[in-house]
Amino acid sequence: MKQYELVIFDWDGTLMDSVGKIVACMQESALSLNMAMPTEQAVRDIIGLSMDEALSILHPDASAELQGEMKEAYRQQYLQLNQTPSPLFDGVEDLLTSLNGRGYKLAVATGKARAGLNRVLTATELGGYFVASRCADEAASKPSPEMILQLLNELDVSPDKAVMIGDSIHDLNMANNAGIHAIGVDYGAHDKAKLSQANPKAVISSPMELLEHLVS
Repeated sequence: MKQYELVIFDWDGTLMDSVGKIVACMQESALSLNMAMPTEQAVRDIIGLSMDEALSILHPDASAELQGEMKEAYRQQYLQLNQTPSPLFDGVEDLLTSLNGRGYKLAVATGKARAGLNRVLTATELGGYFVASRCADEAASKPSPEMILQLLNELDVSPDKAVMIGDSIHDLNMANNAGIHAIGVDYGAHDKAKLSQANPKAVISSPMELLEHLVS
């Protein structure tokens, strides 16, 4: 008997190797507007948050108008100007195929906006694996539990039957706030020491390692 019915994945840094691109785009966006360039670690620390939340942390003194310009600059960097590759991590599609074949419901809870998630689901052809998803423009930003609670309600799954998989402390704290288990991945935004602060059930170092913790 499976411990979980629902496996909820973060996207950036968990399924897709996009941390490097996010860092580069955020830094270039700041430079293009003559703003102080955030450090790589500062950007890593906001990955998973909504864009509004991320910008308020990285540029707390920026006006609403300037934050709007930052959003547009970042969008242009990410979609057109920056060529940093962001492939799926090795083993991701095999993992999703395996979990699907074992009858797990799979979902996504991401700091991306809906348009961004739809774009990468189409580009990677992974959309068919997921029965539901929530984005940062549809619920309160992580670490609020709202995304997870909405998914549990939509899919009629009790908290004790769901687990969150993420590379950021924000993912794991969101899971804690929603009352579900969490498993960290240490190959994305945050390392094992940082993730362990949120007391996850486990911290893994490759996508396929997740099977060891889900499949008995």
